[in-house]
Amino acid sequence: MIVIPSLLGGGAERVAVDLATYWQRKGYEVTLLTQSDSGTDVYHLPSTICRICTHQLGQTGIVAQIKKVWAIRRAIKQYRPDLVIGMMTSSSVMSILASIGLSVKVIATEHAHPPSQQLSSFWQKLRKMTYPRAAKVLALTKMSADWIHQHIPHTSVAVIPNAVRFPLHNQPPYIPVQKPDQTKLLLAVGRLHTEKGFDVLLNAFAQIADANNQWRLVILGEGGQRQALEDQIQQLGLENKVSLPGRVGNLKDWYEQADMFVLSSRYEGLSNSLQEAMASGLCVVSFDCDTGPREVIREGIDGVLVRPVSDSKALAESLNQLMRDENLRYYYASNAPEVIHRFSAQEIGEKWDDLFSTLLGCQ
Repeated sequence: MIVIPSLLGGGAERVAVDLATYWQRKGYEVTLLTQSDSGTDVYHLPSTICRICTHQLGQTGIVAQIKKVWAIRRAIKQYRPDLVIGMMTSSSVMSILASIGLSVKVIATEHAHPPSQQLSSFWQKLRKMTYPRAAKVLALTKMSADWIHQHIPHTSVAVIPNAVRFPLHNQPPYIPVQKPDQTKLLLAVGRLHTEKGFDVLLNAFAQIADANNQWRLVILGEGGQRQALEDQIQQLGLENKVSLPGRVGNLKDWYEQADMFVLSSRYEGLSNSLQEAMASGLCVVSFDCDTGPREVIREGIDGVLVRPVSDSKALAESLNQLMRDENLRYYYASNAPEVIHRFSAQEIGEKWDDLFSTLLGCQ
């Protein structure tokens, strides 16, 4: 049983669907429990996978959280899974609480670097109290696992990264790629939230836009920072050089038409979009934030890591160098698709299979 608030969008939600689909194909009986129904889904869940909806999405307060725990507990009692997997912190905590006294093992997962999360003291305390009860806590990177070891004693931790989703398939909403002749496209993908650092990216692009007049920046995604970013674009005089089309379903088209990819995040878990861009054969540039990009990019081989994080001048210098050096872009781009093998669904799936076998006493 996979427990996650919704399939409304985001990396963890997409991973939940990918894992559920993979495990069903492997012969597991898979149940997905969400607080929202399929009407809010961004990612398609195969109809053959059992879906439980508790209709509790957006409900806040301590009483609401207790009701969510009881809803998970009722589902565990009804469906009697061998394993419950909480996707992200809140679902992991609630799944552990819901399982107390029941003969089920819970796997907690962290999809962001824990110290970068903006968790309330309430959730931090609950995490510290519940994670030692989990059969296993999974992190995406070694640094995140080390943090959990250090700050949540007596917790059994392992590292299993996300698999790269490739080949990509287009789905609605379709937004056509606008790329006039001779135009070069710098692409960024992510939620329009502060942690993605798109404000820094805009400041960096403003420093080099005139000197690289053929380049255009497109940021794909949606979120609460849209108005602030639109205002910043206007203030920087980039209206004709930067666009924010919104969330698109035809990412495949955009990756194929782009000439370079940039990740400007202040912090990351692992970054699905970075993996996808590299799998699509793009030269990539990323800030070297604490976790994520350095586990994916092999510096000097298939991409560039920029330091210090959130330094618009440093990012501008790296982007400017690559914009002016087509041969270097080609070199990085030619090596980038090796990420498909390094983070293949089969390799990552085998790590999960080994974990299941260990927890269920099959080896």
